[in-house]
Amino acid sequence: MNTPSILRALGAAALFSAASLHATETLVIKGSDTLGAKMVPQLAEAYKAKLDAKGIEVAFEIAAEGSSTGVASVIDGTAEIGMSSRDVKEKEVATAQSKGVNMKKITVAKDGIAIIVNEANPLETLSLEEIELIFTGDVADWSGVSTQTGAISAYTRNTSSGTYAVFQKMAMSSRDYGADSQKMAGNEQIASEVASNPNGIGYVGLAYISTPGVKVVPIDGIAPDSADYPLARPLYYLIDKNKPLSETANDFIGFTMSPEGQAIVNQVHFLPIY
Repeated sequence: MNTPSILRALGAAALFSAASLHATETLVIKGSDTLGAKMVPQLAEAYKAKLDAKGIEVAFEIAAEGSSTGVASVIDGTAEIGMSSRDVKEKEVATAQSKGVNMKKITVAKDGIAIIVNEANPLETLSLEEIELIFTGDVADWSGVSTQTGAISAYTRNTSSGTYAVFQKMAMSSRDYGADSQKMAGNEQIASEVASNPNGIGYVGLAYISTPGVKVVPIDGIAPDSADYPLARPLYYLIDKNKPLSETANDFIGFTMSPEGQAIVNQVHFLPIY
């Protein structure tokens, strides 16, 4: 059976499809780029291979456009599973309830928001206070925190990203980003910009720290995959508790939580839930 898989990025969206023309069911998953650009597509590939071996066809459509999209897609019913790298906001819960949606979050992996700089940068560690000063624009030159000099180029996620909001809260005391910070559509774009800019700095999920040309800067000497890392966070699937899941969606969530699924989580450098 020939069932090609396609992964492509278009602007702010990443779309993954693993389907044949005569597939009987399509599982739609939308939301966080942190989950949806690498981890969930790889889980979908492995899950689909298991079904293929049993002669069962299933299609996946995965749109990685930001956590806000994941929440909205569950509320409006355009996706059976949402992906989010942040908690659901109170106003989102209220909107969901007004439409009869009972939002449930399922922790499927753990992540550390890693600070990355260009591999040529001599910086060895940063404090949370220094990170706040950089990303709020209070420190605009590397000489303020390092032996390096030059104007800092700070790369951030865009406003629809859960990582954007979580980082702002955890690393910046909920202060505004600096006016000169440059918003990127996804983790890969941030890593690419930092890799090509000796004065660049950004933040990415653990699945993206091995990008050639970048290096991870520990926070107060603590690496992002450590248990006591100050920018650690859970990663979620979102579902509507008031709406029965399809057998495929329920089974795929179970696969994600299984030892086999969590091994894939670990392979993409996120932290398993157990």
